Amino acid sequence: MMPPILPPKVLFICLGNICRSPTAEAVFRARAKSAGLDVIIDSAGTSGWHIGEPPDHRSIEAGEMRGYSFAGQASRKVIRADFAKFDYILAMDLKNAAALKKICPENYISRIGLFLDYVPQAKISEVPDPYYGDGDGFTKVLDLIEQASDGLIAALKQ
Repeated sequence: MMPPILPPKVLFICLGNICRSPTAEAVFRARAKSAGLDVIIDSAGTSGWHIGEPPDHRSIEAGEMRGYSFAGQASRKVIRADFAKFDYILAMDLKNAAALKKICPENYISRIGLFLDYVPQAKISEVPDPYYGDGDGFTKVLDLIEQASDGLIAALKQ
């Protein structure tokens, strides 16, 4: 008898866990469900500046306009146990990937990557932080995250 195949576990990471990573969590949750993919999804930040706060209202507004739900999300800081728990730890940018690698136990380093690695045709490798910009930045973040979500779903289905 074959052992049960556990669903993959994906953790999205940005700095404060209020803009990019909660958007990635919301988008990927919806798209994975539509694709019939059983997956465990969460998000966290490398800083603890916003612990317990909901996602930025601009992220929620942009995401809800496309039908994504941010229900139940609250900012949290990545913890050491996350490295063992999650199969894919996907940072939004190089700075956060480097911060993760500094605190990650060596045997889990291979689980850390950039989310935009799942968009091979992208001209950029990082999801830009929209926090200090205007509403248009949140729409651009959504576009990139939707593409990366589709790429990750395709990879997980292989």
